[in-house]
Amino acid sequence: MAKVKLTKTELKAQKEALSRYQRFLPMLQLKKQQLQMEIAGIRAKAEEAIEQRDKVLADVSPWIGLFSTDSVELPVVFDGIIEKTGNIAGVTIPLYAGIKTHRPEIDLFSTPAWIDEAAEIAINLMEFNAQVEIYSKQLELITEELRTTSQRVNLFEKVKIPECKENIRVIGIALGDEQTSAVARGKIAKGRGKNDAVAAEDLPEAIVTEEEWV
Repeated sequence: MAKVKLTKTELKAQKEALSRYQRFLPMLQLKKQQLQMEIAGIRAKAEEAIEQRDKVLADVSPWIGLFSTDSVELPVVFDGIIEKTGNIAGVTIPLYAGIKTHRPEIDLFSTPAWIDEAAEIAINLMEFNAQVEIYSKQLELITEELRTTSQRVNLFEKVKIPECKENIRVIGIALGDEQTSAVARGKIAKGRGKNDAVAAEDLPEAIVTEEEWV
């Protein structure tokens, strides 16, 4: 703990700092709880998207071999994820808004009949993968914010607030001792003043003048 000045000005500054930390701490704790809840929610959504994707893959697994046996290429091209932006507890995050794909022209006479249905299923899988990717980005950003917020909560709870309280205690004791010493010095000085006054009053009575001896 850094050494503090044992003055009334420093005491006032420490009390103001303590009040500020105690005012901000509940807000940080609330933000921490909100971030933790958001992380849990995003993880649940990501797990759901993965489960749905895996279910689709399991349903179409018999079709997978057709692409190798018939030498057919899936007529769907993935062009990217469409993103929007959102805000969670002050954190800017990407939001899933769809995917961009296109389907090149194909020769309908040379491709199997099931190719269109397969293309739709492929687009569905791409959507699930895109959602999982967005959820992963959200988790990364919010987890980092949670780490920073948790550090601030710990700093306020375990360092700043106890430090201010201890500084206030130390300064209070020092100022109290100083006031006690000042009162004691005042009493001593007042006592000395009275003694000097008494001595001055008694001095004429103790001295015998020449006229009294005559």
